[in-house]
Amino acid sequence: MGISVSQMKTNIYPLKQECYNVIGSAMAVHNELGCGFLEAVYQEALSLEFLENEIPFDKEKRLDVSYKGRLLEKKYFADFICYNQLIVEVKAMDGL
Repeated sequence: MGISVSQMKTNIYPLKQECYNVIGSAMAVHNELGCGFLEAVYQEALSLEFLENEIPFDKEKRLDVSYKGRLLEKKYFADFICYNQLIVEVKAMDGL
């Protein structure tokens, strides 16, 4: 059974250092690989970066989603959940 997205809602300020750690890891991956790869490549590289930086994470974690108090049949799969609280989604784009 997955954990609920609503259970993960929290004040993000106490996680300031954790957010910096995750963003720093993502920037390291981008600096090393640059652009042009599929999301799966960046996701694998980010896994290695998290391990190197001792950032605890779950990969492709299933989460339950509720709408107006009712559990939906569809589930949400987060690319990563770091520190058991931060959802990290990997996106590869040509530009914004």
